[in-house]
Amino acid sequence: MSGPVVSILVGWLAGMGAMVGSMGEASPRAADRVTLEVRSPRPAVPQQARRFADSEYGCIVCHAEKRRDFVEGIHEQRGIQCHDCHGGDPGEIETAQAAHRRPFLGDPTKLEIVELCASCHSDPNQMRAYGLPADQVAEMRASRHGQLLFERASDDAPTCTDCHDSHTIRPPEDVRSDVHPTNIITTCAACHADTDMMDRHGLGTDEFSEYMQSAHGTGLFERRNLASPSCISCHGSHSALTTEGTRVADVCGQCHVLARDAFYSGPHGPAALAGDMPGCLGCHSNHGTERTSMSEIAVQCEHCHESGSEALALGIQIQERVTVAQDNLQWAEEAVHELVRAGREVFDTRFRLISARTAFGQIGPAQHSLDVDALEDLARQVRTISRGIRDQHEVSEEHRWEHKLMLILIWFLALSACLLAWFRLRAVRE
Repeated sequence: MSGPVVSILVGWLAGMGAMVGSMGEASPRAADRVTLEVRSPRPAVPQQARRFADSEYGCIVCHAEKRRDFVEGIHEQRGIQCHDCHGGDPGEIETAQAAHRRPFLGDPTKLEIVELCASCHSDPNQMRAYGLPADQVAEMRASRHGQLLFERASDDAPTCTDCHDSHTIRPPEDVRSDVHPTNIITTCAACHADTDMMDRHGLGTDEFSEYMQSAHGTGLFERRNLASPSCISCHGSHSALTTEGTRVADVCGQCHVLARDAFYSGPHGPAALAGDMPGCLGCHSNHGTERTSMSEIAVQCEHCHESGSEALALGIQIQERVTVAQDNLQWAEEAVHELVRAGREVFDTRFRLISARTAFGQIGPAQHSLDVDALEDLARQVRTISRGIRDQHEVSEEHRWEHKLMLILIWFLALSACLLAWFRLRAVRE
């Protein structure tokens, strides 16, 4: 074979070998890339953040325990790294002095933490992308916590990381978050159940125990109703303010809308706005939020109104109408239960019972208006529907007894026929 042909053939084979080699190298990287996209449940983050998660980030050479905490939080998922908050140079791993070169913020004070968090969380352009408010620092400054921190520089004042942690920062909807509805109570109690700390500020420490026994606490922790209010529902999260007596009904009315409207339409509403009564707290406690038994409505009235007064007489009238409606509804429910046991068709009856329950449910909010006529109208609806259901049950009972008497008669006739046949058969045999 001639020299030029050999050269061409050798060159061609070398080129094919290089092509095959490059294909072999590209395939694993492509496969790895697909695997990452499939296995990762989080949105893609910058390559530098992936290096942090892959243990190639300089800070974790010394602070490996912080990495374990940080990678579980929402900030790592958004590509935030150590030096974004603490400064320094994560590329310098030879000495701590080189890695911590200025600007560097190692262990920030409480005020420095607020300033640091605010550098992002007070920027509307950054927060808008995540649907987060950008006014938390402004609210905190106006709060009791903020006054304690910014004006008095007290070590007892909470800062951002006291409620949200410093590295493992999770969103509120995460059940592991310190500010999740089921965890915020214990987060607040970490300070507000501390006797020594609260004594320094003239505050009590029984709010936590009262709340756990309250209608709100049992609703949240026993019935797992996440709509049940927690500390921040009434006091605010970053604002953390106590509620003035003249505005208690407005705070409660955020959930209890019908009760609030009825309250302001009655005589108690103007009295509360004038500061003559503490709004809802006149009958319900704040953290205890106990339910007032319908048979003890007049007892609540006695706390403010003298015996024999028109106001107390009005309370007694309200109690009578409410308790009678409650009894009527209970009788109707028992009648439906008996109809079911008797095998009767109760499809339409159940719908009527739902109507009675709806009318009775409106009595609770309506009683805050102290309007006896309105309560009487609702009680009449409950009474009318309940009476119709009870009448249906009584008719069913009458039919059942008629059937029983008919069966007794049939059994008597059958037995008589059997006896007569027996006597005749005996006579024939004799």
